[in-house]
Amino acid sequence: MVRVRYAPARKRKKKRIFKKVKGARGARSKLLRTAKETLRRALAYSYRDRKAKKRTIRRLWIVRINARLKERGLSYNKFIAALKKARVNLDRKVLADLAVNDKRTFDSIVDAVMKK
Repeated sequence: MVRVRYAPARKRKKKRIFKKVKGARGARSKLLRTAKETLRRALAYSYRDRKAKKRTIRRLWIVRINARLKERGLSYNKFIAALKKARVNLDRKVLADLAVNDKRTFDSIVDAVMKK
C-alpha cells in the first residue's frame, strides 16, 4: 500500500489561513494555532457586526427624519403612525434621504399625511 502524505494539502490549508490573518499583530499572523483563533474570532465579529450595521443605519435614518420633523414641531412617532394610517409606503431610508436632500418634497409628504 502506498504511503499517504499530507504535506501539500496541509501547506495549502496553512497558506489559506495565514493569508486571511495577514494584517494581524505579532504571533497572530505567524503561528498556526493563534492564527486559527484570530480567524475564527474575526469571522464571528464580522457576522455579528454586519447585523449591527443594519441596526445602526436604521437608527441614523430615524434621527434624520426626527430632526426634520422637530423643525416643523412634529414628533417622529406621530408622523410614522400617520404614514401608516394614510397607507403611504415609503420606508425610512427614502424618508431620511428626502429629509436631508429634498426638504420641499419631504415637507409636502408631511403636510399630505398629517392632514388626513
